[in-house]
Amino acid sequence: MKAIWNNEVVAESSETIVIEGNHYFPPDSVKKDLLVESSTHTSCPWKGEASYYDIVVGDKTNKDGAWFYPEPKEKAKEIKDYISFWRGVRIQD
Repeated sequence: MKAIWNNEVVAESSETIVIEGNHYFPPDSVKKDLLVESSTHTSCPWKGEASYYDIVVGDKTNKDGAWFYPEPKEKAKEIKDYISFWRGVRIQD
């Protein structure tokens, strides 16, 4: 699977984990140089608190376009630090 935004492959892996229709990419499959930590956090009742990244490609920024769970709850422990995408990021084979 590939995560593509602004014509750039942001992540690529055959080892994604799909939860609630979202592909979570292993941390080492993501181009971290394209991510900037955001101060945004949200809460999921069963996964825990999510942290966000802005995706920066060229001169464009996708605010909070990626998220991850640094300390997920027990039921979601398999996605610890895995990164998922939204807000216009295309996921394709």
